[in-house]
Amino acid sequence: MSPEQVSTGGCLCGAVTYLVTGGLHDVVNCYCQRCRRFTGHYMAATPAAVADVTTDDPTLQLTWHPVDGAEYGFCRSCGASLFWRADASPETIWICAGSLEPPTGLSTVQAWWSSQASDYFTRPDVPERFTE
Repeated sequence: MSPEQVSTGGCLCGAVTYLVTGGLHDVVNCYCQRCRRFTGHYMAATPAAVADVTTDDPTLQLTWHPVDGAEYGFCRSCGASLFWRADASPETIWICAGSLEPPTGLSTVQAWWSSQASDYFTRPDVPERFTE
């Protein structure tokens, strides 16, 4: 995606929508226990600059749940997984790729913590990082 391209997304019920005015990067899949529990499967997310993401949440449904150096953002109304951010990188927000409106133009390029994937899951053929 080019830096001047605009992307939109939101939750299942429509209470939280967002706009991304800066460029997105390709998708990383994370299989760690926290991401699996947050999404119900695994996290597929793309990073963006916090300054490039604005939310339209008139009824204040976006809720952040802190867990060991990170926060996970979801819609309080429908429970949709939307964002995560790490305390160590406050300038970056990760957007749950499935919440973006297609076409995204993104590709999955890396897997994180695939050693923590559930036993039913077949691991993808992408480079791995944080495997132990």
